[in-house]
Amino acid sequence: MKKGIILLIIANILWGGNYICGRFLGPALPPNLLNTIRWAISTVILFVILLLNKKKIPIFAMWKEFLILGFFGIFGFSTLNYMGLRLISASQAGMISAGTPVAILMFSFLLLKEHISFKSWLGTFVSLAGVIILFLGKQGSGVASGSWIGGLETILAGWAWALYTVFGRKFGKNTDPLIMTAGAAFYGTLFSALSCIGTVRFDMIHMTGSAWLAVIYVSTLASVGAFYAWNLGVKILGASKAAPYLNLIPVCTVILGIFLLKEVISGISLLGGIITILGAILATQRSGSAPTSVPAEDNANNMCSSGVAE
Repeated sequence: MKKGIILLIIANILWGGNYICGRFLGPALPPNLLNTIRWAISTVILFVILLLNKKKIPIFAMWKEFLILGFFGIFGFSTLNYMGLRLISASQAGMISAGTPVAILMFSFLLLKEHISFKSWLGTFVSLAGVIILFLGKQGSGVASGSWIGGLETILAGWAWALYTVFGRKFGKNTDPLIMTAGAAFYGTLFSALSCIGTVRFDMIHMTGSAWLAVIYVSTLASVGAFYAWNLGVKILGASKAAPYLNLIPVCTVILGIFLLKEVISGISLLGGIITILGAILATQRSGSAPTSVPAEDNANNMCSSGVAE
């Protein structure tokens, strides 16, 4: 059991590192180009893993499902996240993303007609209040000072991830999670590459050795590495015991932001982040079981990016 907990914590740290690298790479690459490079590399790795395991990828037979998942989860979520990280700190983005499970709950109600309890509705409003408080928080200086645009982009990223999760539940009932992820990554990379046409110029690229290392990190450890660490942890602990560990993503992001990027968090921003996390836990807690943010089977399929999310 201890090994499973360690693996889940490692996965959260790796996902939190994606926010740090996204913030660090803001001046180096346009968000859509960064996302294209990241997922092009990740897609190749995923395809190689599937081939080594002799698993076929129905890249054309399931093109509609992969197209939808790729648009929302790979292109929409990641690109919007990187856009937001150009304007707000990694810590603030991580805390705002803590409300993503609430968005998943809402879309599950609207699209899958799932029942939502009074406690879940209460947690939803608590989490939304936390996000509003986060928007009021002032931290750092210049363009990163609680940018409304960056915050909205991060919220939209959470909505995109929520749609990805809900559609993943609908499409992935009889499909291997790794195959679903690889298919979504393939089509999402195509969307991202197409978005670069006419929007990316060479003078917008300012790569350094450190920037390349960050790109390699988000393409490997923050993607495939975290996916496997999480899957192994879930296999050891079980879904219900593993899911609450998703709430560590914003915590890891804040800690890494403070130590690696020297970010400063105001008291009101910290308060908003805590309220957002508590609201998400309340909203997604199941009666008689451990609290869950996203069913572990779905999260394994979605490979956060916390990005969660995550």
